[in-house]
Amino acid sequence: MPKRLIKKYLPNSEKIKTTKGLGFLAKWLGNPKLWHIHRHNTSKAFAIGLFWMSIPIPFQMVTAAISAIIFKANLPISIALVWISNPLTMPVFFYFNYLIGTWVLGHYVVESIDFELSFHWIFNALGELWLPLYIGSFIVGTSLAIISHLTLRLIWRISVILKWQQRKGK
Repeated sequence: MPKRLIKKYLPNSEKIKTTKGLGFLAKWLGNPKLWHIHRHNTSKAFAIGLFWMSIPIPFQMVTAAISAIIFKANLPISIALVWISNPLTMPVFFYFNYLIGTWVLGHYVVESIDFELSFHWIFNALGELWLPLYIGSFIVGTSLAIISHLTLRLIWRISVILKWQQRKGK
């Protein structure tokens, strides 16, 4: 694990607590569990980051940060993973989520959309698209969260076992 490299660039909780510009947020952001890298909070951070990455909402980083604070997950990793869905990758991710949603709901896939920047278009076209998109996004996000959490815990555990076996062999 690149734990040492990541820890080198992360601030410590004491530095966060004494940062003047954070004001009332320093109380929550100063929690050491948000900055340490260990299997529990890192696997939670992957679950949080990948879940919110899959949900098409504005301010995904804010929701990931709030979730990381609530669940005491690694804050920087949670926020960084949200950026997997960026302006270049969003169309692919969200179209896949939409397809999953239409499959689950039994709806037909809207093949072409004549885009028009107007309130009338937003209310009519998005009315057909939003439910399958959000159902699919929730399913994909939840699946990614569970799979990433369990996989990371398993990999981390195997890594620790292998290190212990190497120590015993010396």
